[in-house]
Amino acid sequence: MRAFPVYAASALVLVALTSCSGQGTSEPTETTGDTRNAAVAVTFAPDSKDAITHLPGLVPPGATAKITSTSGGGRSTVTLEVAGLVSDRHYGAHAHTKACGPAATDSGPHFQHEKDPVSPSVDPAYANPQNEIWLDFTTDARGRASTTSTMDWEFTDQAHPASVVVHANHTATEPGKAGTAGDRAACVSVSF
Repeated sequence: MRAFPVYAASALVLVALTSCSGQGTSEPTETTGDTRNAAVAVTFAPDSKDAITHLPGLVPPGATAKITSTSGGGRSTVTLEVAGLVSDRHYGAHAHTKACGPAATDSGPHFQHEKDPVSPSVDPAYANPQNEIWLDFTTDARGRASTTSTMDWEFTDQAHPASVVVHANHTATEPGKAGTAGDRAACVSVSF
């Protein structure tokens, strides 16, 4: 009879840890044949590991994001859906090379299919929506938006992004500023 309370308590602890351990659900990268699929749905929080808000005035705690990705057959498509952001506002968003971390810069630079030898990359020959994954959006009156980017190249085990960063502004395209989009407002880690 004593074993039951121990097992019940262990089960409750496991359920509690599972419920509180993250701010969303993340599907691991699934590879079917030559296709890689990823999906994540998150709620932003300042102390989250996978969905961090760095600028709560732009991406408030409690705002949500859903990111889906399919890569294969010579193409990659990434979709970003957000809700709970500031209404009627322009944001930039890009895939980055590293997972999110406590500092806004922890996610590294933009992921590039063909890497710019110069850092930071502000040359439009490299910092452009054909070589990077740009997901700029404008929220509606309810703070929602959806955007999709399709590139004519695919992710590999050696070359794939690890996060999507929401920036304070739409992305610049002119030489010397190409790819810049202001401060990093939030970050979502994704297993692309």
